[in-house]
Amino acid sequence: MGCFDCFGGGDKRMTKEEERLASEEARANAAAAAQRRQEEFDKSAAGRAARAQQQAMAKQSANTNKGEPVLKWQMG
Repeated sequence: MGCFDCFGGGDKRMTKEEERLASEEARANAAAAAQRRQEEFDKSAAGRAARAQQQAMAKQSANTNKGEPVLKWQMG
């Protein structure tokens, strides 16, 4: 089989524990990368604009309903 035999012949498999550890490490790396991306976005102009827009929307929605019914029926 040539060099295929040099690499274990394809019949070596990871144990369940090795798979669990590899999966855990991959999740940790992905979480760290996501955190870095979020921090970079928050520092960017687009991130600051998005945060300002969310705050403005939250402020507006808090002031929208001042005790009036949500649905107003009009008799025509």
